[in-house]
Amino acid sequence: MTYPPHRALLHQGDESRHVLLITGGVVKVVASAESGYDMLLAVRIAGDLVGEMAAFEERPRSGTVIACSEVTARIIQMRALEKFLSSHPDAMRAVLHMLCARLRWANRRRLDFQAYDSLTRLARVLAELCQTYAQPAPDSDGKRCDLGVTLTQKELASLAGLKLNTAEKSLATLTAQGLVERNYRSITICDAPRLLEFAKVVAENPY
Repeated sequence: MTYPPHRALLHQGDESRHVLLITGGVVKVVASAESGYDMLLAVRIAGDLVGEMAAFEERPRSGTVIACSEVTARIIQMRALEKFLSSHPDAMRAVLHMLCARLRWANRRRLDFQAYDSLTRLARVLAELCQTYAQPAPDSDGKRCDLGVTLTQKELASLAGLKLNTAEKSLATLTAQGLVERNYRSITICDAPRLLEFAKVVAENPY
């Protein structure tokens, strides 16, 4: 199926039992609290499964999946997925690896909240997004790259567990230090190796 930008692919609280395999485009996963506060939980790209937690646990969906751009996705019913994974051990291992990597990301954010100041926390989120999604800019020797994901400052703040005004100040500091450049809803990493060093992020893919 094809989804236009800003369309919800899955809805928080829904009890459907299928998963989606993203085959093109970028989606974001957003959770809403009863108070009305929305938090960006994750970003997913082509090759990622979404909706697997609710499907495996047989519980309502914990977040809403929204298309950031035009997205294509394949709908896979849970029964068909279970049958496929049972007969394809390599695919089962790949799914388990994916789930473990997502748990590592969540654990890292919890550790960051206690171990680092707000500036470093935002830098770490940007650095890990850079490792996962960024595309090198032409003639940049691999140092300069576009983040590749359209995010608002509010969404970046929620990923880093920061208040919006704190995230804005931290992003301004990173810009002043020549590590990033900001445009409307887009961020360019000016020097990826320096950003990773500043953020104390090792060269591994968090996903």
